[in-house]
Amino acid sequence: MATTETGTPHALDPLNEGEIATAATVIKEQSGLDETGWFETITLQEPRTKTHGQDGRFAYVCCYEPSSNRTLAGIVDLTGRKLLDWQHVPGVQARIVPDEFARGDEIAKADPDFLAALAKRGITDASKVLVESWAGGNFGIEGEEGKRLAYGHCWLANDAGDNPYARPIANLHPVIDLRKGKILRIDDFGVVPLPPDQGPLNLNASETRTDIKPLEITQPDGPSFDVDGYHVTWQNWDLHVGFDLREGLVLHDIGYRDKDRLRSIMHRASMAEMVVPYGDPTGGNYRRNAFDTGEYGIGQALDSLMLGCDCVGHIHYFDVCSHDWHGNPTIIKNAVCMHEEDFGTLWKFSVPKTGQTTVTRSRRLVISSVATIGNYVYGFFWYFYQDGTIGIEVKATGIPLPTGIAPGQAPQHGALVSPGIDAHVHQHVFSFRFEMAVDGDKNSVTEVDFEPLPQGSDNPHGNAIRIVETPLTSEKQAQRELDLARARYWKVCNPGSLNALGKPVAYKLVPGVNALPFNHPDSSVGRRASFMYKHFWATQYAPQERFPAGWFPNQHSGGDGLPKWTEADRSLDSEDIVVWYTMNYHHLPRPEDWPVQPVVYAAFHWMPSGFFDRNPALDVPPNVAKT
Repeated sequence: MATTETGTPHALDPLNEGEIATAATVIKEQSGLDETGWFETITLQEPRTKTHGQDGRFAYVCCYEPSSNRTLAGIVDLTGRKLLDWQHVPGVQARIVPDEFARGDEIAKADPDFLAALAKRGITDASKVLVESWAGGNFGIEGEEGKRLAYGHCWLANDAGDNPYARPIANLHPVIDLRKGKILRIDDFGVVPLPPDQGPLNLNASETRTDIKPLEITQPDGPSFDVDGYHVTWQNWDLHVGFDLREGLVLHDIGYRDKDRLRSIMHRASMAEMVVPYGDPTGGNYRRNAFDTGEYGIGQALDSLMLGCDCVGHIHYFDVCSHDWHGNPTIIKNAVCMHEEDFGTLWKFSVPKTGQTTVTRSRRLVISSVATIGNYVYGFFWYFYQDGTIGIEVKATGIPLPTGIAPGQAPQHGALVSPGIDAHVHQHVFSFRFEMAVDGDKNSVTEVDFEPLPQGSDNPHGNAIRIVETPLTSEKQAQRELDLARARYWKVCNPGSLNALGKPVAYKLVPGVNALPFNHPDSSVGRRASFMYKHFWATQYAPQERFPAGWFPNQHSGGDGLPKWTEADRSLDSEDIVVWYTMNYHHLPRPEDWPVQPVVYAAFHWMPSGFFDRNPALDVPPNVAKT
């Protein structure tokens, strides 16, 4: 844990074990929470001022009390060991934490009606059955109002025991009352034959390739980065690694040293929400839509990364601290990985006439974490390049969510990936949040489009392209979609800071893989995740506006978050601005995705656009040819 010269953690450091234990003790002693209550979240309450000038350390705490069906939240002063601002949040449900998620499996398998439904399908050993307690959503179903629900989805493990999702138990969905610890009802839409067991997930050594030679990555003089606790400097980059129990990996105070001046770019960057809506309306499959950040929490799902497997090369790891639902701290070792990568050519110029060739290779700093959330595994990668570019990439692997299908039937809303196994078409919708600070806090936003000029006297050869830059001066105006026909991107600039050409310095957001939702806006998930219908949002900074679907999306009816906040239509002209980018990876699984999906990639970039007066990577030394 990083500490200041006084021995206390830096204001942006994640909470340590002692601080989490202190927060839990204060809640138990001072909040009035009864013996049924448990902890949803204990995480750093980040400084409200961007200069981090607050005294002491504080924790945000959220609890759920089953006896009263109340969600409560507030702030603990860790330094003074006292509770501040503790209150009931009416009409909301806390996230489903890992302990409660596991308890749903136990509740279902202790129910005689559920066991009878398994027996109808020829399953007599419930120990091999996996029941996942998915958040119940909000579908206006009679009898579900006011209850804390989970909607169960079921699978039978393979005989080898290394794939719990190997044999989907189609059409069987226990509806679990998590508060009372019992089955509310069982949705059984009819027996579908179990798919055949495809054998072990892990191949025997005799079946694996034998022609792969060792590939070693060495840095005999060590890495080029410096680390002081959670503070990182590399090349000209300067940033602070953080952690939030809900968002997972967070980056703070991202800046670039330009000659003798450290210039700010962003105050805070995170993946603020992830929604995965599935496209099959039949049976109980319509309830498959997961808010992996807001309903479950990315931070609690981070893997402990392994050298040589998850990370290769000269690695620096950051540990973070989570907790169980009793408030007991749990260290996640190696939760964040940092290393350098060679990334091909940075820039090159050749003069064939003289034989002159100058080649400079690119190197990037990689800061990453990996979260296992049920069947899927997500890698979140942040790249920092020597030319001032920031790259953000999500790598998705794991097992596409399968269901069973009767022999001879063809999937209508998915793909047959193996005999008897239908994998639904779905989307992975990520909302990234950036507190911008391009050379300071007073920023503005523009949209850049390109248009072909009509052929005529101003365009006699039919090749003219017009550049159209439109200021987005208010929050409603700044709700935008991609437009491939216009090669659209967005810029955040500082009108009060001009470059050598007299133009405002800026960074531009360059989209990559993306799509639009197929869910109707009036659908349940459409109302709850209405942020996903726009690729780009910009808001005026407000400390409580953290999550695009609101603070408590679990079982919420919708309309919270970005749609609600932007009704104020606040100014974006030389203001303290937050940019939200929606990246939608559309996925129809393939046979090649089964039984384990090779990594698929979705990415975008922030690139300097007049932020520097010239190529900032000219000072990277050229490489020398070797034989």
